[in-house]
Amino acid sequence: MSKITEKEMEEVRKMAKVEFPGDPALQQVHIASKIIAKEAEIEGLSFLEYAKSLGKYQTRNAARKMQFMQ
Repeated sequence: MSKITEKEMEEVRKMAKVEFPGDPALQQVHIASKIIAKEAEIEGLSFLEYAKSLGKYQTRNAARKMQFMQ
């Protein structure tokens, strides 16, 4: 679940449409990047630290699922 409000997400979407008109793929990449940056700011981490922490979280969960399935 996202840690930013729907209003903040809507602002990011609007900004992406203005900055990248006619390129929905680039808009989506920009939106995702902005959301991750905002969530990192909320957590008090840099963008890279936050992205790495998400990767570690996913790796731990995948290992737990594999262990459960055995």
